[in-house]
Amino acid sequence: MYSKKLVAGICGMGMALSVGLVQSQAQDLRLVYFSGLINDYSPSTVSGGPYEIRGDWSLDVQRGGTANFSADLNMETSDYGITSATKVDPTNPATRSPHTHHISLTNATLSYDTSVCPANSPATTVSGLVVTGTATTTGNGGPAPFESQGASTLQVCIMGGTEANYSNVTLVYTGPATTHFGAQPIHGVVRSVSTK
Repeated sequence: MYSKKLVAGICGMGMALSVGLVQSQAQDLRLVYFSGLINDYSPSTVSGGPYEIRGDWSLDVQRGGTANFSADLNMETSDYGITSATKVDPTNPATRSPHTHHISLTNATLSYDTSVCPANSPATTVSGLVVTGTATTTGNGGPAPFESQGASTLQVCIMGGTEANYSNVTLVYTGPATTHFGAQPIHGVVRSVSTK
């Protein structure tokens, strides 16, 4: 009787250890590094807009359900601005207000509920991930002018389709940053996905 309890106890400990190892391995599989490009426009309703928005981004999924995101963007008034009220002079590139932004999220909340993400057209059919947090945004290396008006939240969604599970990224600001970037999704592409 004693030996049966001992064997059962050892087997139970072995199963618990195996389950723990599988869970640990599953978490390791979720440690992923994404990178890509942003290529979009702000709305014409933002001051000085519409702006072309171009740059690189990366997202690093961490253990414990968080992620770090960064984007390095350059912006300048688009060609539409030549004919709009912003009075861009096509012979003088300086009138396009070229400037840069560095955006970062650190230890942002990670979720796999992409129902909160904006729709893509054509539609993305494979769920991905969502990262949400308080964004730090620079303007030409210093604090962006809207930073003094309070915190802005940034939502980053990565989704895809059957041919490329991770193909699209969208950035959506809420808060004071919308005065410069707009409240619409800013679109980009996923260029690489690698596990750590």
